[in-house]
Order: sequence, then structure tokens, then C-alpha cells
Amino acid sequence: MKTVHCAAVDLGATSGRVIVGGWGRRGLALTEVHRFPNQFRSLAGREYWDLPYLWSEVRAGLAKAKRRFPRLASVGVDGWAVDHVLVDARGRPAFPVHAYRDTRTLAASERLGLRGIDKVYALTGIPNYPYNTSLQLQETLAAFPGMRGVAERCLFVPDYFNFLLCGRMVNELSIASHSQLLDVNGADWSPAALRHFGIPSGWLGKPALSPRRLGGVTGIAELKGVVSVLVPGHDTACAFAAMPAAPDGSDLFLSSGTWSLLGIESDVPLLGRDALMERISNERSGDGRYRPLKSCLGLWLLEKVLAGFSTRPGSASAWKALIAAAARARPPEDLLDLTDAALFNPPSMRAAIDAQLRRRGAVLPRDLAGYARLICASLGRGHADAVHALERLSGRQFRRIVIVGGGSQNRLLCRATADAAGLPVASYALEGAAVGNIASQLIALGAVRDIAAFRAAYSPQLRKEEYLPR
Repeated sequence: MKTVHCAAVDLGATSGRVIVGGWGRRGLALTEVHRFPNQFRSLAGREYWDLPYLWSEVRAGLAKAKRRFPRLASVGVDGWAVDHVLVDARGRPAFPVHAYRDTRTLAASERLGLRGIDKVYALTGIPNYPYNTSLQLQETLAAFPGMRGVAERCLFVPDYFNFLLCGRMVNELSIASHSQLLDVNGADWSPAALRHFGIPSGWLGKPALSPRRLGGVTGIAELKGVVSVLVPGHDTACAFAAMPAAPDGSDLFLSSGTWSLLGIESDVPLLGRDALMERISNERSGDGRYRPLKSCLGLWLLEKVLAGFSTRPGSASAWKALIAAAARARPPEDLLDLTDAALFNPPSMRAAIDAQLRRRGAVLPRDLAGYARLICASLGRGHADAVHALERLSGRQFRRIVIVGGGSQNRLLCRATADAAGLPVASYALEGAAVGNIASQLIALGAVRDIAAFRAAYSPQLRKEEYLPR
């Protein structure tokens, strides 16, 4: 069996990577060939992504990958959801790319919450998040009505990078499902949702299932002969695909990073008033199956609180020392309300946390370790609440939580989650999104039959640590 090499472009809100996976007799070998920072930038009170910078880094990373692995077979792109590029008929960007943490949609989100969300949720299965694509496009058209005559297509960020690679404009299903515009009972856009938000139906092509081949790479000369593969565009869909799940469906999935995303795999969506009240987001896998999940602020809280301290961890050993110190800190008597909008993107996360605690008469942490302990304990409780909601709404009982992402290496967070949820937590050292991206490419190339076969073959390679509830 010859080794097949696939390059995963994994775009995150705080960093991006190009990782090459070599699939052969010994399983999957991963090589990170390029990593680069990412952040949205402020201009005149609005937040934007720097797409030319991101594309230059993707080009550089893929060129490195081809030099290091001359027989590179394919490339796939995954990234964060909801943000998008409005382009003309030739693919030229027609409007700046706003970041989802921009506050421009807050007023519209408040109005939707007061009137209309019941209808929209029944149509799309997506709750009222202020960053939803639906609200972003609605605001763009309200502020700039002329965009109707300028833009021809709306491509989500991974879709746009696929276009840059191979010249094809395709909207992929998994990332489309997070937009609050997809029909929850089908695999196409909801005409009623598009009308509700006033969005031109011609901007969006019929969502494509993944994985599938798009064609040869034409946008980077060095990648001649490499195939562009449509993988699940949403990084969470890729991460869920990579998880070593129990075949009997008894596992919950937790992707822990900037966000905490806890969900299940299901043949049906979870709908109704109770699901809406619990903010269940009925997202999709690339093959069209449902991934009902609950999301809450994740380790973004800890990343942002670091800015309030003069000393912060700058290495893996320093992070380990911080988490160890946090584990020794006094357990907090009061936990954070993770639904507080003030924690979404404050100028100072430490000040926002302090303000919430003061309003409730709670004791403030004394140092960075205390804040880390508070955040991990609060996230653990948030994860437990999500578990209980999913069990109640699905009518299923789950036996363990499988966690991947940056949080899987945080022992304090894993312990807090197990104790609060009353379930074992299985932590895997797994590059979730990148591995799911590569697995999807292997399926498209015919090197692996399906995701179930990939999980069965790859799981024995993984190092697992288990946390039993106390």
C-alpha cells in the first residue's frame, strides 16, 4: 500500500495551519508544515478579517507542503463558520469581510428574539446567535442596498479559499447549515428564511455534500497535479468526523477550543420550543446527517483574560504550570454566567468577569491561577448543562464524553467536566479538525471507504486519558 499524502488547510479564528497527513500501512502520520497567527482587525468601530494575508499564508504553507511531499495528492480547506465573502461573477470580493464578533448585528438579533425566532427556528433549526450569517447579510443589505446589484455570490470563508484554489464556486453543506438559512428538513436553502431576512436567493448555490473532488488546483502554480477536495467546510464538522466515537452512538462529542461545542450525531434534528429554549443548533455533517449541539464561550475566556496580566504563559511548560497552579487554587463559590453578552468580545475580559461577579456579590479571584480555576469550573458546569439538555431532548442516555481540541490537554477542564456532568471524559491527543479534513480527502480519493472505517482504523493510534467523575 503506497502512502497517500493529503494537505489540510485548517483556518481558525486565532491561528491557521497547513498539516499534511500521510496514510499508509502504519496508519496516519501528521506533519505540521506551516502555522500562522490570525486575528480580526478593527477599523472605524467595525471588525474585519484580513483575507489577503490569510491567502498569502495558505499559499506559502501549501508550497512548503508540496516541496516536502512531492507526491502530495490533494488539499482540503476547513474553517470557522458564518463569516463569508460576497463576490462578483468573476470571484472578485465586492465587500469587506466582517468578523463574527462585530457588534453590527446586535440590534437585529434583539429584534429577532422578540419577534420571529420561533418561525425561523422551525424553518432552519438554528437559534438566535447575533453572529449568524442571516443577520450579517441582512445588516449588509440594510446599510448598503446597492450590494444587490453588485454581488453575485456569497461564499463562506472555506468555500472562498476553495474557489481561489480551483476556480469553482461551491457552497458546502456543513458550513451552510450554520447560517440560519438552510432548510432544517432538507438539504437546500429555505426560501421562507431567505425571504424573512431579505436575502437574494441567487447569492447561494445549492449546498453540496462532502467529501467530493472539485478538480485540479489552478490557483497555485507549485501545486500542479494536486486535487482540490471539498471537505466539510465547518471545522467543527471536521472535528466531529475525526472523533473515535463508539459505534453504538453512546458518546457525546466535545470540541473544546475558542468555543465549547458539545453535541451528538443523529438521524433527525432536535426541534420544538424546548430545543429553542436550550439553544440547540441543528448543524450538519458533510454527508447531511445532523449534529445537534449546544455552544458556549470556551477557552476564549482564558485567552482574553491573559491580557489583563503582565506575566502570561508563553510555552507548553508554562501553560502546564498555570493549570497546575489553578488546580491548587481555592474552588470558586460562584461560577460565571456563560450566556452573559458582556463576555462575548469585551475590551477587557478580566474587567468584564469582575463586573459580573461584583453584580452578584461574589468574591473576585486573586491572581491568574484563580481566574483559570474559575473559568475551567464554569466551563465544566456549562458542559454538564449541555449534556443534560441533549439527553432530555433526544431521549437518549450517553455513557461518556469524548473531548478533542486544545481543551483536551487541560486536565483541570477535563476533570471539571467529568465531575459536573457525572460522566467519564475521554481525552484524546487529536488534531481534530485537521484529521477530519484529511479523513474526508482520503474518502474522496478512494483510499478509505467511509468515516466509520477511518475511525476504526485510526482510533488505535490515539493516546487516551480518561477522567472518571468523583
